[in-house]
Amino acid sequence: MVRIRVLVVDDHRIFAESLAAALAAEPDVDVSAAGSGPAALRCLERAVAEGRRYDVLLVDADLGAAAGSVPAQRESGSGPPGGADGIALVAGVRVSHPGVRTVVLAERDEPRRAAMALQAGASGWVAKDCSLSRLLAVVRGVLREETHLPPALLTGVLRELTAARKHRTDSERLVESLTPREHEVLRCMVAGLGRKDVAARLFLSPHTVRTHMQNVLGKLGVHSTLAAVALARRAGVRPAELAGDVVERSGQLA
Repeated sequence: MVRIRVLVVDDHRIFAESLAAALAAEPDVDVSAAGSGPAALRCLERAVAEGRRYDVLLVDADLGAAAGSVPAQRESGSGPPGGADGIALVAGVRVSHPGVRTVVLAERDEPRRAAMALQAGASGWVAKDCSLSRLLAVVRGVLREETHLPPALLTGVLRELTAARKHRTDSERLVESLTPREHEVLRCMVAGLGRKDVAARLFLSPHTVRTHMQNVLGKLGVHSTLAAVALARRAGVRPAELAGDVVERSGQLA
């Protein structure tokens, strides 16, 4: 019998333990529980080291919300892996453990957040109060490369994904208007570097960096660094590497 290894990630201990116990009663399911994103990532790493990889993560959509999530990260989709909420964890797992399928467990039907979850790499969005048989069907389905959404969410999610695609296209067009140097500065902004750090990295004067940053904001049509970073992420701009990626630019003080 092929066994399915499931990790429940929820900081509501009673719910997590109850769900884990219910799943463990299935003859083909091995289940563990973690109470936070970082704990889940540690479980995944430990499993890899021991040669017993997890197949599916069941992740609370509001993971960490009780401790205070970060609205700006949630809004821009830039939260750190295992950080502000379940969707951030989904994104982190997609990068660090691409073979693991993730299903988001939610208390409410939220088309926008469901769409964000799918964009982050989730294979499904399921109500927390769904039946055990339904949840097991989803778990087995995502292992067959299926995507699962409640029928009532389909129209709203498609609308959100279409809007997100349009926003991404518009954002890409704006980013393409930047000069190569302005694009470098934007990547540094996405990486969280301040003006002095950008100047040191690119061998420019702080005044020159300030000018480039102002030009970037103007061309992107935004009024703050935070808004520029959010737009850049929608356009798929990757952050500048903070180590091992410094290119010598002396003599190129544009």
